[in-house]
Amino acid sequence: MTDSLYQTQLPAGAHWSLRVRRGMALRITDITGGANVGMLFYNPENLLERYNAADTLKCQHTFRLTAGHCLYSDMGRIFCGIEQDDAGWHDTVCGTSNAAQVAKQFGTLDYQQARNERHQNGYDSLLTELAKYGLGKRDMAASLNLFSRVEADADGNLRLAATPHPGASVTLRFAMDALVLLHTCPHPLSTAAQYPRGAVGIALLAGSAPLPEHCLTIEENRRGLANNHLYYAGA
Repeated sequence: MTDSLYQTQLPAGAHWSLRVRRGMALRITDITGGANVGMLFYNPENLLERYNAADTLKCQHTFRLTAGHCLYSDMGRIFCGIEQDDAGWHDTVCGTSNAAQVAKQFGTLDYQQARNERHQNGYDSLLTELAKYGLGKRDMAASLNLFSRVEADADGNLRLAATPHPGASVTLRFAMDALVLLHTCPHPLSTAAQYPRGAVGIALLAGSAPLPEHCLTIEENRRGLANNHLYYAGA
């Protein structure tokens, strides 16, 4: 079992952020199954550089993300690679839920009424974390949604597949320093009748390592990593 420097557990409807150093690994676990973890990444040295979902998919010629894929910034650098993945499919197309959508689907339930059982949405959760670093609405980007499998039918309609994986984990190995923001609110395509309540585990793993070789089998990822090396030249 891999040692960790830090561990925490988040209930559904929570949000969290941390600066993760280059070479470190962050492991996220869907403890009870059916969780959605919305994530954004920023360069803490230049907060204008942030996660780019479109480039992440385009340069790797994929619709889904899993082990071996890398997550790109809008400057052509790699924030991190997916080192390990038990779930096998993660969405970065559908964005995040908002207050109106959550209220319509699950009803309004705020902190004063329900404390940690409130019906929080992904957009406001990310805004709360962004504000801690002097960022706001204009700094929002399209998010990654871990543990959420989105499929398209023959007409191009998207749906969230019901694929719970209790205990499934994903390990992200960071190729540059990154400000990581996340929430545990429902996916925007969720059709659940009740607000999901699954817990999520977060662990910052001990030890430092480069991106694994299976994240560099795609030629574009090798070019992206070369951009990282140039960025850190002389550091």
